[in-house]
Amino acid sequence: MDAPRAELVGAVHGVTLVVPCFNEARRFVPEAWLELIARGVFLVLVDDGSTDDTAGILEALRTRSPVAVSVLRLTTNLGKGEAIRLGALRAMSDGAVYVGFADADGATPPCELLRLAEHLRSSGTDVVLGARVVMLGTDIRRRAVRHFAGRVFATAASLVLDEAVYDTQCGAKFFRVIPALRVALARPFSSRWAFDVELLGRLRVGARGVPGLGRASFVEVPLLRWTDVPGSHLRFGSMLRAAGDLAIVALNLRTDPNWSQRR
Repeated sequence: MDAPRAELVGAVHGVTLVVPCFNEARRFVPEAWLELIARGVFLVLVDDGSTDDTAGILEALRTRSPVAVSVLRLTTNLGKGEAIRLGALRAMSDGAVYVGFADADGATPPCELLRLAEHLRSSGTDVVLGARVVMLGTDIRRRAVRHFAGRVFATAASLVLDEAVYDTQCGAKFFRVIPALRVALARPFSSRWAFDVELLGRLRVGARGVPGLGRASFVEVPLLRWTDVPGSHLRFGSMLRAAGDLAIVALNLRTDPNWSQRR
């Protein structure tokens, strides 16, 4: 890690946000990310094998703020989960103390990402998950079909994890960089469409010599604002594949020798 970056990390307590990008040239809004940079957040922008002008847009942002922004280019499309995993590994190798990820379309606004990051920094938890809960006092704009499909998936994911998780698929999550996270990200995900659930499961079970995280290490924070941005890559077929992936994740967790020992 170079000296200027090390100095700035200390000033902002080491928060780095990973942003996976696949053909996001039309939806990536640099100004939103500049707002986060202005508040001291580092960015790792991962170009997941895009075929449009995403690479040029990300590089332009890096040029505007070379200390706070790094770009990781993948030559082929590996999927959102792998893009996030590789970006998080880059962030941790650069000295991040807290790592988060968010969707490139800006569905979760900067103010909410900052609120989640601050919640993690100031609390004793190790994982903070954004949750899109429609209730009085919030502004959650989500298409009905995606909302109901999401509720079905979230219910199934809760059964897989044996945890009462409301929204495993929200694109905004933050993690304290601890051994359990490093172990959870050490190998590729077996799931392309349900990697969020797989990651949470890995954190719960841990690995040999690294205990999993107990229930008290996780917290969901309802978002005050979230907007379903048009142009999502998620299609009906993707939802079906996610259901299949969820079954694979369930099998992998149940056969893990540490599953029965989780706290």
